[in-house]
Amino acid sequence: MKPELSWLDDPQTFRVNQLPAHSDHRFYQSEADLATGQSRFTQSLDGTWQFKFAKQPSERPIGFYAPDYDRSGFDTITVPEHIEIAGYGRLKYINTTYPWEGKIYRRPAYALGKDQKGEGMFSDGEDNYVGAYLRTFTLNSELQNKRVVIQFDGVEQAMYLWLNGQFVGYAEDSFSQSEFDLTPYLKDGENLIAVEVFKRSTAAFIEDQDMFRFSGIFRSVRLVGEPKSHVQDMRIIGNLADNMTTGDFSLKLKLNRQANAKGNVKIGITDADGESLFNTTQAVNDDIEINHQMFPNVHLWQHTDPYLYQLKVTVQDEQGKVIEIVPYKFGFRRVEMKNKIMLLNGKRIILNGVNRHEWDAKSGRVISLDDMKQDIKTFKENHINAVRTCHYPDRIEWYYLCDQAGIYMMAENNLESHGTWQKMGAVEPSYNVPGSLPEWREAVVDRARSNYEVFKNHTAILFWSLGNESYAGDDIAAMNAFYKEHDDTRLVHYEGVCRNRAYEDQISDMESMMYDPPKEIEKYLTNDPKKPFVDCEFMHDMGNSLGGMSSYNDLIDKYPMYQGGFIWDFIDQAIETKDEVTGQTVLRYGGDFDDRHSDYEFSGDGLMFADRTPKPALQEVKYYYGKHIN
Repeated sequence: MKPELSWLDDPQTFRVNQLPAHSDHRFYQSEADLATGQSRFTQSLDGTWQFKFAKQPSERPIGFYAPDYDRSGFDTITVPEHIEIAGYGRLKYINTTYPWEGKIYRRPAYALGKDQKGEGMFSDGEDNYVGAYLRTFTLNSELQNKRVVIQFDGVEQAMYLWLNGQFVGYAEDSFSQSEFDLTPYLKDGENLIAVEVFKRSTAAFIEDQDMFRFSGIFRSVRLVGEPKSHVQDMRIIGNLADNMTTGDFSLKLKLNRQANAKGNVKIGITDADGESLFNTTQAVNDDIEINHQMFPNVHLWQHTDPYLYQLKVTVQDEQGKVIEIVPYKFGFRRVEMKNKIMLLNGKRIILNGVNRHEWDAKSGRVISLDDMKQDIKTFKENHINAVRTCHYPDRIEWYYLCDQAGIYMMAENNLESHGTWQKMGAVEPSYNVPGSLPEWREAVVDRARSNYEVFKNHTAILFWSLGNESYAGDDIAAMNAFYKEHDDTRLVHYEGVCRNRAYEDQISDMESMMYDPPKEIEKYLTNDPKKPFVDCEFMHDMGNSLGGMSSYNDLIDKYPMYQGGFIWDFIDQAIETKDEVTGQTVLRYGGDFDDRHSDYEFSGDGLMFADRTPKPALQEVKYYYGKHIN
């Protein structure tokens, strides 16, 4: 297949040769590897890559991926890293509008008519930075003679991939993992991998989040070798029977088998003390299921006691040799709606939540495991029991940490199209996407599918969120339908139906509003409401803010259908830099980089400064959130 630059302009082309999304489980070669947590099936490609920056597509190095291309003039860049943080292009923060507004006229393809296809909009875009990345690798011995897949955890915003000069595939969706099968293109010895990253594509219209607009390979990259019988996907359900004490466990495994490989699959469950509770052995097959295995008197998972059981799947070959071990910790808990109240384990859920962008003051959205652990510690110290992954999927490790810490998750898709329906503060959806446009539907349903498939086994996720501030139409209703078809163990959230009430019965299990005053919420709650109420964003913490939190807190005791919310937001988006005049290290916000439009201080509304120093407002949060802990 020949790669086409026109894919950047076409909302219907968003993945080419990309492997289907699947569960995020880790797998190991042996018990010894499992004990160390280091899998010999993986080979990191993080580190130094060759790099060439181009200000626009017409200036990019054509054919740079060919093995005989002269790359003597290339620079180097670190992976993972934002291109802008590395010193190329320009730092730009923006809230609701699009970065090109007032400079370049753009309307989403098909939004103003079937004939408006947007040819050349981004493929010829003079503001569309391009980064050409290259590096060589030789397969580790453990990966040789196996199917080899490459995993990109995050590339912003559109990427083309080659191996040894051969085109492999294309992907968008900046914050979801993209995988490609490299096996047909590998050779013995040294291999050359090349990635071409474009700052903008049609995805730019649906990735209009309130954030710095970066580009590049900003999360880790690795090679993964799959054994001849490999657990490709798993679905774990740790539910509860009606008595709320009996665990109802189900498991579905999908295996990839090379040449119809045979053997056995051992499945075991132990409690947190290592005591064995369940064991079974089945013949290797494409699909293996355990349905409704009951466990009496299980230890329930909840915020105050996030108890996890250990599942272990062991794959053996025909001779009984272990070839793969898949561990996964899960909890037993039940999420449901009863009498228009959301319940966890039969008790009303109260959300002491925050919205959390991924952020590090030095590296932007390239965050470390230490950053994440520090955030969990801050949550615990300040009675924060819930997080909304605004407004995209986070690093995979964050979901495991929330399982372990008992943090209730609202897991949001990578979707926001704010600038297509709200202009100068007015609701004006004349060219809204995805809206009800069939040409945009599969792109956003695919984002729902990726979010579900990757994270479906995480006990901490109580709610799926369809995205943020994208109005409402048939396409978002189709996303809701996808979740309802695939997962009856969680509830679905979307705030945007408040802008288009025609869809309120098709989208969202809860009434969700942003910054609604307590008096308006009380009016809703006293008027025979259809759904429970959640503040998906409230207590906007800009400057010396967060006053009046008690007015919201009082509603919790007064109205059972008011179930709390998520403060906007957890951490400032600011970049640490050296002041040119004083030479001191300072934090700079939107507007400090000559970036227009920036919405200025809107990047500084966190409970913490960007360097994770708490603001005084966090004391208020700790006090009021401490009144309702569940």
